[in-house]
Amino acid sequence: QVQLVESGGGLVQPGGAMRLSCTASGSSVSATAMSWFRHVVENQRELVAMITRDGNTNYADSVKGRFAISTDNAGNTLYLQMNNLKPEDTAIYTCYALYGLEPYWGQGTQVTVSS
Repeated sequence: QVQLVESGGGLVQPGGAMRLSCTASGSSVSATAMSWFRHVVENQRELVAMITRDGNTNYADSVKGRFAISTDNAGNTLYLQMNNLKPEDTAIYTCYALYGLEPYWGQGTQVTVSS
């Protein structure tokens, strides 16, 4: 059973930076794709960024040029480097991974951008 555990959330001032991490365990192979979603209100989530096993990336328009998604060489840890943070980036950020056709979700980590 794959488990995803996020870390790195917290409070940051507008214009600041923060890096989120998501560590995957329980699989002998790397994920087909991994993503970061964010939840602002209940039952509404936004795809923030995605990276495939081949290294292809995709970003929401709202974060292009500010956020960068990456993984470690083994593909077991997912990162989201967030720069020039804005108050509207405040949300619960959740890690998502697709192993074959099986989706897995982390528990989420709160990011608050406020002065």
